[in-house]
Amino acid sequence: MAALRRPSWVLSHGGRRHSLLNATRRTCTSAAAVIQDSPSDKIPPHHPPQHDTSRRGAIRNAKPFSAFLTDSFQREHDYLRISLTEKCNLRCLYCMPEEGVPQSPPAELLTTPEILLLASTFVSQGVTKIRLTGGEPTVRRDILPLMHKIGSLRSQGLRQLCITTNGISLHRKLDSMVEAGLTGVNLSLDTLDPWQFQILTRRKGFDAVMKSMNQILEMNKVGAGIKLKINCVVMRGMNEKEIIPFVELGRHQDLEVRFIEYMPFDGNKWSEGKMFSYEEMLNIIRAKYPTLRKAQDHKNDTSKTYEIPGFAGRIGFITSMTHNFCGTCNRLRITSDGNLKVCLFGNAEVSLRDILRKSNSGNPIDEEAFEAMEKIEANRQNGVDSSTPFVRTQNEQELLHVIGMAVGRKKAKHAGMGELENMKNRPMILIDNSTQNHQSPRISTSRAPYSWKRVPFHIPSSSIPFQTHLRTFSSTVVSKSLQPPSKDAKLTHVTPAGTAQMVSISHKSPTARLATAVCNVFFSTPGIVSLIRANQLKKGDVLAVARIAGIMAAKRTPDLIPLCHPISISHVSVDLETIARDEAAGLRQSTGTSETDTSQFPEESAIRPSAKVSRGLEYGLVAITATVSCDGKTGVEMEALMAANVAALTVYDMCKAVDKGIRIDGLRVVRKEGGKTGLWVDGKNIED
Repeated sequence: MAALRRPSWVLSHGGRRHSLLNATRRTCTSAAAVIQDSPSDKIPPHHPPQHDTSRRGAIRNAKPFSAFLTDSFQREHDYLRISLTEKCNLRCLYCMPEEGVPQSPPAELLTTPEILLLASTFVSQGVTKIRLTGGEPTVRRDILPLMHKIGSLRSQGLRQLCITTNGISLHRKLDSMVEAGLTGVNLSLDTLDPWQFQILTRRKGFDAVMKSMNQILEMNKVGAGIKLKINCVVMRGMNEKEIIPFVELGRHQDLEVRFIEYMPFDGNKWSEGKMFSYEEMLNIIRAKYPTLRKAQDHKNDTSKTYEIPGFAGRIGFITSMTHNFCGTCNRLRITSDGNLKVCLFGNAEVSLRDILRKSNSGNPIDEEAFEAMEKIEANRQNGVDSSTPFVRTQNEQELLHVIGMAVGRKKAKHAGMGELENMKNRPMILIDNSTQNHQSPRISTSRAPYSWKRVPFHIPSSSIPFQTHLRTFSSTVVSKSLQPPSKDAKLTHVTPAGTAQMVSISHKSPTARLATAVCNVFFSTPGIVSLIRANQLKKGDVLAVARIAGIMAAKRTPDLIPLCHPISISHVSVDLETIARDEAAGLRQSTGTSETDTSQFPEESAIRPSAKVSRGLEYGLVAITATVSCDGKTGVEMEALMAANVAALTVYDMCKAVDKGIRIDGLRVVRKEGGKTGLWVDGKNIED
């Protein structure tokens, strides 16, 4: 590299690259872009003196961060990852199944104009960082013109343009990428041994990767300013002995080596035994370098950063499996076929491609169609400030609406280690070449726009038959519950060492399963039942809202109960019956029960639900029955209990303004079907 030519991005005054610095000083479209600009940067002399005035004006007029990119946990998503291709020139063990993956038809993949339209839309809403991924992004034929066009979004607020690559062909394209505005490279490299490289990647190419890495380091010496990170997936029995050699790459070179915990994706034969944890990596490094110390992380960093005094580089750990960093996640992903993923480990996706193509009669937007859209946009602007996005799609508002809905549904964190290996997700190669309960459900908005988000706010009571009875505790069930467990009994969610675990269900066969749970809400004030029936409470229809709340709660059970398996529920019903004072008395008379009586109901059907009768009975109650069914490997008792419980809590919330003494009682499972137990009713197994 001694004879390195001086490309156009190298300036005569000290070799400083200024293209991105200039871009960040232009009028910004979001508050984030203005606030993050460093006041210590010197303004190049060719800028007009009135620039400070426009900067102050931008600060005064700065708008809040886009609501479309802010989730329910107030995380602001200003980082977008775009997969450019499903293709890759390596076959890494952790990334792609040995047999490869089926390639999507070309018509289903995003075209270059579609990528630009999506990038422009996200930047207009406050995205300041775009990372291009794959597959392997450098194998895309038009990668360089595409990067130059995305780089032009610097005038709209884009501040960082990065790429994640395996480095095989990067060295041939690096100069042009830097001219386009490249600011960062994540280089995937899991071994420093050429022979081991061939084993891990099933391909040759180690020398080409090293050439790319060395070229970046040489270019940085003359002002390229590329932030270089080496991504290393650590797998037990494969490359854990190379942790120290990787650390020593940073002794004299300004780079960051990031060690990544092995993660489960479809087809990569993940097992917990292969995973080498963050703590184990730290212990190995500390044994060699006891002065290792924690460095300051930025708010949205995915890695935990460390440094060794005297080293030019740093060390990072991406701990998705043992210590997730979901609380500050600001990343969104667009797959190469145009689906938006709000979480790398989530299996919910929504198609942005289909919305884009509505403006072209459902066909891919090629260069010709894009030029026509540019002309329409130019006519629309007709002299408007050129700082507005260079082109807009006709369906931009619909696109933003769907993006906002998807981001709004993002969960607080992804599933835990016990669940991830059992969840279906795309192979990594089809998501994002970033080494960070069925095949991923893709919601086509062209066929059913927004249907995945729609929730009915009222279900007529007449649509669900009520067959609920006044319930009492069975004395036989109570006495049975007080008996000590057998010697063979054990808690399934606890390991022999006493730590919590998720029970493996991989060996089980799917069967039809059903569970029914009951619960009662007792009132302490007269007249509540009449108000509910007449729909005269200020908060609205108590039974309809409670029914919907129960159904939604059943579907969210794995989010609330840590060790529950996520399952595909096929049906949820929540029945609520109001029983007034006189009706309760009549039922008590007809069944021969009293306030303290715990005798058993006559056996009228296979279901014999029960709940304690208490003093509040004389003022009426709401009796709740929740039934959940699925075809799966595990039961749905927790889902049924969750549905009944949340329905009861909703009744409480709707009525608490007029009755402070409401009591919820008798929550229990009364029926289970499927699995090894077969039919279980009210504490007993029922013979077929």
